[in-house]
Amino acid sequence: MLFNFLASRKVISYNFCIAQTYITLFLESTECFLLAVMALDRYVAICYPLRYLLIMNWSVCVALALGAWTIGFFASVVPLYLTILPLCGPYVVDYIFCELPILLHMFCADTSLLETIMATGGAGTVLFPFLFIILSYLRILVAVMTIDSIKGRKKAFSTCTSHLIAVIMYYGTGMIRYLRPKSLYSAEGDKLISVFYAVINPMLNPFIYSLRNKEMKEGMKKVMGKYKLKTKQQITD
Repeated sequence: MLFNFLASRKVISYNFCIAQTYITLFLESTECFLLAVMALDRYVAICYPLRYLLIMNWSVCVALALGAWTIGFFASVVPLYLTILPLCGPYVVDYIFCELPILLHMFCADTSLLETIMATGGAGTVLFPFLFIILSYLRILVAVMTIDSIKGRKKAFSTCTSHLIAVIMYYGTGMIRYLRPKSLYSAEGDKLISVFYAVINPMLNPFIYSLRNKEMKEGMKKVMGKYKLKTKQQITD
């Protein structure tokens, strides 16, 4: 995308376009399962704090991470590889990158089977992890409400803040993007959605996941303090 900002003639080869479609679908699917794994981590940390290190040990964390990547691959790349169709001209991708919903409008043959598989895969990779996250947070909510002190409740809820923000941003755009029929396609609307989850979300993630990081907060305070001091000196001069 950065290259295309500078290039006057924006061209992509067929093989690279298909590869880009596989990669984006794979990473998007895997992200859904990773967010579900993170919800499980929050659940164990709040509901079983004394047993957290025992339950979420190194081998369990590795197994969960590998499981998320493996399921993401077999739930996205393999079905697409088995049902991919030939493209028809004109070969113009009116989009910021090659993605399956865009290619649906460029395939020569009937896309009903591919759309069905896409909807089924979307349910498996988006809805099921999302339901798991909701159930995890319902259990967390019940556990938090049993805490007597207000300070303890705030501390427990603050543990989930960054993850909840990431889930809302990612799943919100993902569901709008994939879980809808082709008849509701809007080129400009899809571009806006894709920019949001492909550019803005990754850009905000470092800040979202650092909300509770003390070093991050202190560093931001120092930067803001230096900026205010510099502004005052300029006004005085």
